[in-house]
Amino acid sequence: MKILNGSELAGFIKERQARQVRGLRQAERVVPRLAIVQTTDDPVIDTYVRMKQRYGADILVEVTVHKPAGDELLATIEQLNADEQVHGIIIQLPLADPQQTDAAVSRVAASKDVDGLGPGAPFTPATPMAIDWLLAGYNVALAGQQIAIIGKGRLVGAPLAELWRAAGHSVTIYDRQSTNMAAQLPHADVIVTATGVPGLLTSDMVKPGAVVVDAATSAEHGKIVGDVAEDVRARTDLTITPEKGGVGPLTVCALFDNVIRAARTKAEALKA
Repeated sequence: MKILNGSELAGFIKERQARQVRGLRQAERVVPRLAIVQTTDDPVIDTYVRMKQRYGADILVEVTVHKPAGDELLATIEQLNADEQVHGIIIQLPLADPQQTDAAVSRVAASKDVDGLGPGAPFTPATPMAIDWLLAGYNVALAGQQIAIIGKGRLVGAPLAELWRAAGHSVTIYDRQSTNMAAQLPHADVIVTATGVPGLLTSDMVKPGAVVVDAATSAEHGKIVGDVAEDVRARTDLTITPEKGGVGPLTVCALFDNVIRAARTKAEALKA
């Protein structure tokens, strides 16, 4: 078994980002700032927000968390759009009222949409970027491979499929409406799963020697778990992300890469 250790790669990226932020602060007098808009109180979401706050503190990016009531959500986003000191804004999904998602994501100014979810955003979404980095970091080639993505959510599956298809890779995406997934997955060379359904991907769905990336997070018995079943993790022939420390650490890195890029773009615009 070969483990795709995102935490190991994240350390190198974090060092590079810390140098970049110091450069922005010292040379440009710019303090990169990320605003997180959160409306749901949930242990899993709170864990990821705290992770972003700690990461930001480590590389000297200021991170603020805003928790508006439902009827104040769009007004809060507009205030952050107008705040010249804020370089990046993310809407922490899911929202308490999922029906507000499209309106909230679309309201974020494109230049500050560091999650890359709204129309016209110039940034690659963080989790797809992280998965790309992870596979490249371990020399996993995608060219000529049959790639399967389970789940077509707006955070992972849909933008990842778009990213890889644009690069010319062969991608098949499956969701809950797919009737042929169990029969077709054993033909895939690379499987990325991101549904939040614990144990969804079982060993009979995975061919010998496949690459498996578990990009899902959900809570089960007070523990954050992914989509991959234990019988998959028991195998020794796979290249696979660990239960903890796979895609997640690099997703945070990718998000802050976008924040730093947004801050640098703003600094360059001010000098022009």
